Amino acid sequence: MKIPKSNFSEWYNEVLEACDIIDIRYPVKGMPVYRPWGFGIMKRCFEQLERLLDESGHEQAYFPILVPDDQFGKEAEHIKGFGDDVLWVTHGGNELLERKLAMRPTSETIMYPMFSLWIRSHADLPLRVHQTVCVYRHETKATKPLMRGREVYWNEAHTVHATEEDCEMQIGEAVRIYKKFFELLGIPAMILKRPAHDTFPGANYSIAFDLLMPDGKTLQAGTVHNLGSKFSKVYDITYTDAHGAKHDVHQTCYGISMRCLASVIAVHGDDKGLVLPSLVAPVQAVIVPILFGDAKEALLTKCKSLADVLDSQGIRARVDARELRPGEKYYYWEARGVPMHIELGPRELAAKKLVLVTRDGEKRTVDEEKAVEEARAMLAAQDARLLERARKHLQEGQHTADSLKKLAETITKKGGFVKIGWCGEEKCAEKVEKEGCADIMGTEHGKLESLKCVACGKAGDAVWAAKAY
Repeated sequence: MKIPKSNFSEWYNEVLEACDIIDIRYPVKGMPVYRPWGFGIMKRCFEQLERLLDESGHEQAYFPILVPDDQFGKEAEHIKGFGDDVLWVTHGGNELLERKLAMRPTSETIMYPMFSLWIRSHADLPLRVHQTVCVYRHETKATKPLMRGREVYWNEAHTVHATEEDCEMQIGEAVRIYKKFFELLGIPAMILKRPAHDTFPGANYSIAFDLLMPDGKTLQAGTVHNLGSKFSKVYDITYTDAHGAKHDVHQTCYGISMRCLASVIAVHGDDKGLVLPSLVAPVQAVIVPILFGDAKEALLTKCKSLADVLDSQGIRARVDARELRPGEKYYYWEARGVPMHIELGPRELAAKKLVLVTRDGEKRTVDEEKAVEEARAMLAAQDARLLERARKHLQEGQHTADSLKKLAETITKKGGFVKIGWCGEEKCAEKVEKEGCADIMGTEHGKLESLKCVACGKAGDAVWAAKAY
């Protein structure tokens, strides 16, 4: 890379282009084209998320993209929260439609009328479905590729339960799934319960997974919402119990978007480019033959055989047989974040050895027959180092402040998450934003601590504040 990661904003944009992640030249702002390498990474991220959801009892479905305006507008708080962001379809060809159709900004108003048809008795509960689709929002703020856009690739899960207690248990399960997902990506998260003024429209409360970016700002990369029975009352989702009595259901929803790809790029990347956890790398090991002399044909044959062996054992491998110098090949694949390259030259061929080198620089010469075993061990060790490095970065990015002045100084000089006291009043949250230069992100999930409000001095709770994307 020409730009160092210390200049994060420009480095990030350079990586997206130079490493074949996306192409932003498509003529609709906020709708990038995902190039094969970038989509390959994102696809594997979502495959892991879908696997975790499937294993925990969710079933994958697919719902339409369009919702009639009268159906969309039923839940007043929800439509108020999304009204300015909705993209509308008003014509079919040249004909004006009888009623305009919203392109889903999220799927509650599409799914829940169907849930009211599917659910009749307690035997139909719980219902847990998820889908991986695109949602559309007329983002009026500055768009930032993979972080804020108008076409958002994401997975959303929706669940339906008989009781409030079952609903709360599902929230806990959702948090566990998402925490595991981000750990698989080597990324630790702050799990924060959002303040009431920043809750998902129509939800009782929201929990967010906030990640620390290299520039000290934070990125909301996943959310979990307890919807209670607000939507069930609007969309008439009810069930009869074993005694024939009728009840409203209780619901949750949660989602993770393409921001998980942005997070992998931002958290793990370095001055050379991408650094990919092996689980989501399209190619986990690239084999680079050192081609010269009479051994050329034998080297290529051995490399192809090795790639077949690695592939058969679950390690995605590729042979780079291009007519380029080895150094150029190493640079190319390092920039794209491939977790390992394997060197094989005439000397290694004769000795039945291989040189294995991880993206972060661990190097071993191993016996040919131990290639799979050693590669797995080195990839696992590198993944562990990535997670540990990210944990250290998050820990070092946590600070405290006992005044608005100190909060502003910390946010300006260091960034990161800053623990402060807040009384819960929205007017004090506004002071935190204006005078403290930060937004209140919420209380840490599962932890309660008393602190005096930095804005008014009254009794309050410990919350985390940050400057967010």
